[in-house]
Amino acid sequence: MVGRTIKKWWPIFVLPTFAAFVIGFLWPFIWGIYLSFCKFTTVQDVTFVGFSNYSKILLDNTFSHSFWLTVVFAFVSSILINVLAFFIALALTKGYKGTNAFRTVFFMPNLIGGIVLGYIWQTLLNGLLSKWGQPLLSLSARNGFIGMLILLMWQQIGYMMIIYIAGLNNVSPDLVEAAQIDGATSRQILFKIKLPMIMPSVTICTFLTLTNGFKMFDQNLSLTGGDPGKQSQLLALNIYDTFYARSGPQWKGIGQAKAVVFFILVVVIALIQLRATSSKEVQQ
Repeated sequence: MVGRTIKKWWPIFVLPTFAAFVIGFLWPFIWGIYLSFCKFTTVQDVTFVGFSNYSKILLDNTFSHSFWLTVVFAFVSSILINVLAFFIALALTKGYKGTNAFRTVFFMPNLIGGIVLGYIWQTLLNGLLSKWGQPLLSLSARNGFIGMLILLMWQQIGYMMIIYIAGLNNVSPDLVEAAQIDGATSRQILFKIKLPMIMPSVTICTFLTLTNGFKMFDQNLSLTGGDPGKQSQLLALNIYDTFYARSGPQWKGIGQAKAVVFFILVVVIALIQLRATSSKEVQQ
């Protein structure tokens, strides 16, 4: 009876969610792709120009620089965040006193908005750099890159740590005890038992950190603003700069085309990463 009722009335419950999905995501997404092939100032004066916007991306040196800077930043930040988060999680699952307080402290930065963090760390890092006689973040692309790494690591490590703690807590103590009885060292237990057993957590954390690195915008905007001379400008900020900071109807179309390329890039990288790490789960 219940099953027949659900089958009869399910469209009523699904329709509002589906309508919200179409209106809030699917239609803007399709319209955005169409606009990437157009020249426009507003959506009321759209002129179709074909692949012209995409060809102009290749001539934009700021885009190519931001593209490779973002790729390097995403992979470097992902590796550093995951390694540090894993070993912090490992330490906090040892049963030491005060671990709950440390978990809270490490997780707290994730609750603060990126813009706020950017301005806080800009003040802190510029103060240190000034004291050491080094160029400020907005005057050195190298210092700006390192500053963004520090900021993102500080913000994201706590969140990834929680995921790794959940994975480590699910490792069977009997399995670890059996390995110890067989004479396995702590290093062998870590790399041969615990790490393979938490591969689902590694998959999730790697996916999140990679996508967060590629999508980082607000921290980049507030910490360096892309200075000096757009040398510390990541891809999301470059798209924003193209769309809003450059005058002329052609730039909005080019900015929209960049956004489409950016979306495809993130999806491809995410799928490759998920396939690579998920295959490790199957092997275990």
